[in-house]
Amino acid sequence: MKKGTTLVTGITGNTGGETARALLAAGKSVKGAARHIEKASRAFGDHDIEWVTFDFMNPGTYRAALAGVESIFLVRPPAISEVKRYMFPFIDEARRAGVEKIVFLSLLGVERNPFVPHYKIEKYIKKSGIPYTFLRASFFMQNLLTFMRDDICFRREIFVPAGKGKTSFIDVRDIAEVATLALTEEGHVNRAYALTGNEALNYMEVARILSEELGVSIRYANPSLSQYKKRMRAAGKPEAFIKVTANIYTLVRMGVAGKVTEETEQLLKRPPGSLRQYVRDYKRWFLK
Repeated sequence: MKKGTTLVTGITGNTGGETARALLAAGKSVKGAARHIEKASRAFGDHDIEWVTFDFMNPGTYRAALAGVESIFLVRPPAISEVKRYMFPFIDEARRAGVEKIVFLSLLGVERNPFVPHYKIEKYIKKSGIPYTFLRASFFMQNLLTFMRDDICFRREIFVPAGKGKTSFIDVRDIAEVATLALTEEGHVNRAYALTGNEALNYMEVARILSEELGVSIRYANPSLSQYKKRMRAAGKPEAFIKVTANIYTLVRMGVAGKVTEETEQLLKRPPGSLRQYVRDYKRWFLK
């Protein structure tokens, strides 16, 4: 294993996957943590990744995952809300293993929101004494193609209880670039970055951009919180997921998710990607 190896958790997800690719492109060594290695490795093709079986809910997988690791890109799985039970022990093990840096994918405004799991994780990482960088990211553009995809692609609507509140969407590819900087450069230790795109949009504006770029009519349904929860339960979503996302959309409705910062542009030395460009780049996935 090369010196400077980064353990990437959440590597089968949007941000973890893009971060792994960005690290590899920068010539860095990546150790991919996944519950199902064969499935994960197929998604990366011939990329030079050392794969290791890992599950936050199985402490027996921690030691092998952390062996020879210098830094960690840490992502909280959406299904895990009991972070004290399933994530704190991993952070403890990382400290014992001599990990020198954790870059944690957090949440924009988390410092003012003690009700989300990210708040507790940030606090515990600080307590651990492991040098850290917190990426407090806004809502991912890629979410339009993950848990919102069925509504958009098959029902031709956006179904989230965000009211008229605005969101400063960010492209996961930009987060991955910042994560790679934090993992490979000096000057990012014990820092927290508020990462957003370059504009704040409400979901009516998002629906309009989607309609214009995809050539189909997409509407914003603007459901109530109870209507949203009802549909999520009908779709079989876990209660923990429903609770966290409902909390996030409530904050959007309250008008606290529209903050636009300059930190992404300052770190990348270029403007962050726009939502319109993201939709253009992934148009064929929306229309599949």
